[in-house]
Amino acid sequence: MSTAMSNSTSLPGVVTNDYVISSLEDEIRVDKACVDLLRSLFRHLTRSLAMEPGEAGEICHGADYFLREFIIADRKENLFTIDPLRVRQFAGNWYIVRVMEPNLKELQGILAGTATFYLFLAEQGLVDASVAAEIAERCADSAWYGQRIEDFLAISGDGYTAWRHGCPLEPVPDWP
Repeated sequence: MSTAMSNSTSLPGVVTNDYVISSLEDEIRVDKACVDLLRSLFRHLTRSLAMEPGEAGEICHGADYFLREFIIADRKENLFTIDPLRVRQFAGNWYIVRVMEPNLKELQGILAGTATFYLFLAEQGLVDASVAAEIAERCADSAWYGQRIEDFLAISGDGYTAWRHGCPLEPVPDWP
């Protein structure tokens, strides 16, 4: 069984420990490396699975948003070692408060891309299959995310604090 730190992969040159972020320079480097991983996913989807380029692009775009905006830029985490809870925090909190008009259809596209990306990483031996499966399971919880969006849009008065406690996400400090 593969582990999250495995470097035996069909993606040559991918070393999971190279995705640790401890400085702004690391963040920039990891962001660029993530783009390369997404390109590998695109090639896999179009060549190995014969998916239409437009559909593969939508999947990669969804994963891109979750990874590069949330995991790398906001959370400053190694994308190979995330806790699957991050999906719930992203979809049930961060996405909802960060976009101008949160909507379930857009969110479902992001989550479909995220699930596909992590299942791809598991196939490559870069993350444990059980972690990828748990991420995919959390990505599929559309009813709960839809309710979170509805509840957010209906907030009045001092309701934000109670809404936020339903799916807490602590801020990460900026670089010093």
